[in-house]
This record gives sequence, C-alpha cells and structure tokens, in this order.
Amino acid sequence: MVNKLNKCFYNTVLSQTFTPCGNYLVVGDIYGNISVFHLSKLVNQGSTITKEDQLPKNTFTIKEDVQINSLLSTKSFLIVGTVGEILAYTWKNVKLSKKPSCSWSIDIPNAKESFDKPDVNYLVLDDEDNLLYAACGDNNVYSFNLETRKEVRTLKGHKNYVHCLNYSNNKIVSGGEDGLVIIWDVKSPTPVNKIEPFTRDKVVRPELGNWIGGVGINDDWLLCGGGPRLSLWHLRSMNISTVFPIDDKGIHVAEMFQDKIFAGGRSTLFYQMSFNGDIITEIPTSPVTTYTAVHQDEPFQTLCIAGSSPKIDVCSNFIYKNLQLSLY
Repeated sequence: MVNKLNKCFYNTVLSQTFTPCGNYLVVGDIYGNISVFHLSKLVNQGSTITKEDQLPKNTFTIKEDVQINSLLSTKSFLIVGTVGEILAYTWKNVKLSKKPSCSWSIDIPNAKESFDKPDVNYLVLDDEDNLLYAACGDNNVYSFNLETRKEVRTLKGHKNYVHCLNYSNNKIVSGGEDGLVIIWDVKSPTPVNKIEPFTRDKVVRPELGNWIGGVGINDDWLLCGGGPRLSLWHLRSMNISTVFPIDDKGIHVAEMFQDKIFAGGRSTLFYQMSFNGDIITEIPTSPVTTYTAVHQDEPFQTLCIAGSSPKIDVCSNFIYKNLQLSLY
C-alpha cells in the first residue's frame, strides 16, 4: 500500500499526445502506464466538472515500471516509445481496452558492445515520406518506414543521449546530452550543420551543464535550450538572434508555433513569448519541472502541460490554466 501511495505521489508524466479526432488526451508516465482523458467532455461541461471527470477514462500498462518516454499520434495508431522498442496500438484499443494487444513493434538496434537497451526519448513523423524518426539513448537518431517498419537510415553525430527532435520541411534538428544541436537533411545521413550553444557566452550556464532538452526549427529559425539558456538562432548565419529572459533551471520544452515561442522546463511557470523575447504570458504549473506540452486548435483550442507531478494542467486558450486533470 505504501509503495502504491509513493507511486501516486511521485509519478511523472514524460509524454502526451491527442487522438486524431482531438477529443481525447493520452499521457504516458514513468511506471509504464498509458492514461486516456476525455477532453471534449470536460471542455463542454464548463463549471460542472466533478473530481471523477478529471480522472482518466481508461488506463493500461505497457510494461510494469518501464517509462513511457515518447508518444506520437497517427491516423490509425498510438505509437509509444519506451526502452529499446517502439510499440503501436489501435485507437479503439487505446480508448477502451484495459489490456490492449500491440498491433506492431520495432526493436531499436542494439550496439554489439552494449547489453543495455536504449531509451526512445522522442518521436517525430515525416508525413510526406511516411517516415518515423526516433531519438535514442544510444546517441543515434533512427528513421523507419512506417509501412514496412524497416530501418531506412541511422543519423550518427551525437556523442551522448539524444533527448529531443523536431521536423520541418525536409529538415530534422536534434539535441543531446553532449550539448550538440545538429541539423540534418532527411535525404542524407550526414549532418548539414551543427552548433554547440554551451560555447557561446550569451547562453552558457556552466552550473546547469551543456545538455540540450528542447529544439525547434522552421525555414528561417532554430530554437534550442537546455542547460544553456533558451535562444533563437538565424539559420543562414547561425548567429544568436534572441536570448529569452526567462527564469528557469533547464529547458525541456521548446517550440515555435505560428509567431510565438512556447517554453517550459525546471520552473513553476510555462512561457509563451514573441520571437524578439517579449513575454506574452506566464502560466503557473503544477509540476516543478515541465517535461511535455502539447496543443491543438481543432476541434477546440487547448494546451496541456505536464511533468514531475500526477497533475496535468489544461489551458483552453493558451493564456491561463482553467482545468486540472489527475492520474489518480
């Protein structure tokens, strides 16, 4: 009983995604559990929400005490990144089954000299070429054909764990424990460019380390942060354009969305900012450290923030928290 109470109190959410319809939120925790919340019902209920409404409508365990590092939503499947493998489940099973069967899986290649299975830390999808990219704890980024589940190529360049990925217009950017931010072309296994933010005086924070925890990319800009301060880089010149003036002890979430920046990490605030560094809003968070934030505009606008807590903060307008979900 004590152990169960400890799990409830100390649980951490590492990953989130929405169902394709946008009506449900799916979260993964450090104990191998997937929890499904009926978001649309909560949004439409307004002020009549009960404690039971804030709990998951379905929960199932992938593997006992194996953390769910990453989640990805496709039209047909929930794709789950754990330790050493990627698993897929049909949406019907995810929403309704307490013991869903796995539709297919991909084993991450194991280095010959290593007996440890690498964590699958981040997943992104290239819709156009139907490729799944996985950032892994063996220092590599793997791409797999989503139909055949065969490995297409391995992106080698990091010297330590790869924590985060982002994809945009045939470009992939990865960030790792080694402090490297690497830009890749999806057609080539060799890096297009790389930077080491910890070597720049404007952003280095020696007391927090070199690691990169969040990255974003578009046609003109590169966003990255971790131990080094969150910063925006001009892609052509690879010079720092903006250093964001936020109070954090490490960045784990960094995203460019339309003309705004979303950011969170080891801080009790989640930030929305302009590209020039102006803070638009500061959202108080339940977790001390934010590890994951997901948002959508349709069928209703919502931002969900989670991390080192069994609580998930929901902001239906991206500006302030108006709902809290709970794993227990």
